[in-house]
Amino acid sequence: MIHENVRLVEPDASRFEAWRDCLLDFGGGALDGSGYQRSEVPESTRAGFEEYLGNRRRYEDLDVAPPAGHVHCTYRWIVDDTWQDGGPLLGFLACRHALTQLLLDQSGHIGYSVRPSARRRGIATAALGQGLLIAGEVGAAPTLVCCREENNASRRTIERVGGRYDGSRNGFRRYWFGAPPWPVQPTAGS
Repeated sequence: MIHENVRLVEPDASRFEAWRDCLLDFGGGALDGSGYQRSEVPESTRAGFEEYLGNRRRYEDLDVAPPAGHVHCTYRWIVDDTWQDGGPLLGFLACRHALTQLLLDQSGHIGYSVRPSARRRGIATAALGQGLLIAGEVGAAPTLVCCREENNASRRTIERVGGRYDGSRNGFRRYWFGAPPWPVQPTAGS
């Protein structure tokens, strides 16, 4: 099932409560696509939210160089038709504009996660499909999407959207969208 009402929106400064509720739903689990590192504990205060928004805007700004070892990235929130009426933030999606060696090996261009209470409804499938459109817009095609070997839900999502399996590295399954040849070297400085 693909959730037809899902869309990707820019992070919204007026939706602090929705962002905080989404973080709480993850319960300390991985926030893939949010820009938070796995070991990072988000500060779920208004000040933490403002810092989060500013940081994500800087990564998207092509006039501002990303930190060493990082690449420009477009961050989006996953929402549905209830968003305009105060509905929940359903998850996060990041579209990295290029690949460092680390991204080539285990993260890919697109990372995403759906809050636990909204899973198994086709939301990730719809969001990934829309994320691939963003990848094309920012020049990240062909597009690499990866998932951990043990993450069967993400594997099924990627395959459902049409990802072509290209083997595994360091415990991560790698899938490409778009015609070969696929990059074998980083497309950005590492």
